[in-house]
Amino acid sequence: MFTGLVEGIGTVEAAQRAGDHMVLRIAPPFEASECSKGESVAIDGVCLTVTRIEGKVLSMDVSQETISRSTLGRLKRGDMVNVERALRLGDRLGGHLVLGHVDGIGRITKKEKRHLSWLIRIELDTRLSRYIIEKGSIAVDGISLTVNRCEPGAFEVNIIPETARQTTLLRKMVGDPVNIETDMIGKYIERLLEAREAETGGSQDRSGGITRGKLFRLGFGE
Repeated sequence: MFTGLVEGIGTVEAAQRAGDHMVLRIAPPFEASECSKGESVAIDGVCLTVTRIEGKVLSMDVSQETISRSTLGRLKRGDMVNVERALRLGDRLGGHLVLGHVDGIGRITKKEKRHLSWLIRIELDTRLSRYIIEKGSIAVDGISLTVNRCEPGAFEVNIIPETARQTTLLRKMVGDPVNIETDMIGKYIERLLEAREAETGGSQDRSGGITRGKLFRLGFGE
């Protein structure tokens, strides 16, 4: 579990493909010796397990499933990545609950300076849009951000100077891909409602997602 508060920028020392998986070697923004083998570390928002520690470098395996759902398969030596170690019980939760299980890849379609901040618009699969709400939270390349505006297939976020300094996001250009993890709470609510609907005899509405009518049928509301 992570918070989306990136600790800093790491550097890819190697990205070695071996069959249908990959081994990543990352120089983190902290002492590698602070980590232990088997520990979880988020790389651009993807939860990976440390398999080896060599000097200042961490090694991590990347499965085919992770490669297919994220941007990690595009990484090469010299690339910079956002790095965050797992949340410890008792830590302050400054961002939001982030699993490190990427839902899919979005693409930057707008990057505009707004006084001291930057507005970034990202397009994504419309199937993920139902989990995104205005003023809700979303993780972009592992960065916990607040959604300023959203619509089917797109959303906008604001990047303040501190976030720009601590992460790689403003180094990305229009057209670049980014990892997207939507807020897990919405997905759990949807799944629970689907289960409850099945237990109560189902419904003619098979479109998926949460609707006003579905909530009323399940006893929520007046």
